[in-house]
Amino acid sequence: MNAGLYRIGAVALAFTLIAGGAIPAPAPMVELVDSTYHIAACLSPMGHHLARCHAHMVTDRMGRIFERRAMAGATPTGLGPSDLRSAYAITATGDPGKVIAIVDAYGYPNAESDLAVYRATYGLPPCTSASGCFTKYNQSGVKGPYPKQYMGWARETALDLDMASAMCPGCRLILVEANTNADANLGASVAMAATLGAHVISNSYGDTEAGSTAFAAYYDQPGVAVVASSGDAGYGVEFPAASPNVIAVGGTTLKRSATAARGWTETAWKGAGSGCSAVYPKPAWQTDTGCANRMVTDVSAVSSPSSGVAVYGPATGGGSAWAVMAGTSVAAPLIGGIYAVNGGAVDRGSDPYAHPGALYDVISGNNGACPVTYYCTAGVGYDGPTGLGTPKGVTAF
Repeated sequence: MNAGLYRIGAVALAFTLIAGGAIPAPAPMVELVDSTYHIAACLSPMGHHLARCHAHMVTDRMGRIFERRAMAGATPTGLGPSDLRSAYAITATGDPGKVIAIVDAYGYPNAESDLAVYRATYGLPPCTSASGCFTKYNQSGVKGPYPKQYMGWARETALDLDMASAMCPGCRLILVEANTNADANLGASVAMAATLGAHVISNSYGDTEAGSTAFAAYYDQPGVAVVASSGDAGYGVEFPAASPNVIAVGGTTLKRSATAARGWTETAWKGAGSGCSAVYPKPAWQTDTGCANRMVTDVSAVSSPSSGVAVYGPATGGGSAWAVMAGTSVAAPLIGGIYAVNGGAVDRGSDPYAHPGALYDVISGNNGACPVTYYCTAGVGYDGPTGLGTPKGVTAF
């Protein structure tokens, strides 16, 4: 990266919100994938039934986030809408009759203004509260008051709004801000999003599936495409991706290719979650034979920090800036946006695997060691990290 064009933001001291204030928590661990350093946007929560967002920030080797303030004529680093639409053969732009809901924890006061910068930079049509294209609600379905901002989750929200916009720039967006990252609050926000008329509900967070049945009903929304990211810690199953009522979205590394007919290649991202659920039954449409229960994932999309996406959102030290982000948090709203382009409806008992020919099969890469090879290793046909593959147009959905 060109250091002359970037403000290298120091890693801010992370805080865990508690009643009555905030307490300092350890700084996030710097990870290295394919020569790309990155940190998790959200720290692992301390306590039971608390979710962590799956977003990652690309950094230098010291964990300092590369941030670029908005400048006229400047081109952000990271994959943009035209790259993503090219990679997945998406040409339709959707329409305002379809509504994508983004569910995240805590508040994000600059959500609308930051989204406006992203969309204007890439030539996407404006999406504002004044026009009715963008609406923000609290967990109760009311337009304020909103929860306080927590930096990691606000960055997650910026990522989700930008990816949904990239895939379905003609769709309406609603943002539902859960009071906290408690599973009960996030689940209640999903149910509220359905009540508010969402056709697609995107969820980019996860928690252990142990004890998650208490929250499972929130994600059973007939006629709504509820998508959930599979995780960012490699092989292993998380909730809500484990729910048989959601589309579980895994992750890939996406690279340009001068030799591939598609112009791009993909491999399984080693950070993507996958595996055989210990809690939830296998849906009728899932036919793999090595797992008697629900298998994660269903489909996948770009997630690796080495193929990160451009996002405009909260910056270190205040204000907003461009950054490069990654994680299956990219893949979930991206898939959600494609569902919205194609209508967004998922009927109870419908088969999301009905059109495998409209997916790119990802056949290499893995996300760890596992007892059954396809649980963690990509191969021909279905596998855990990438499901049946990545979108090739919209007809798979």
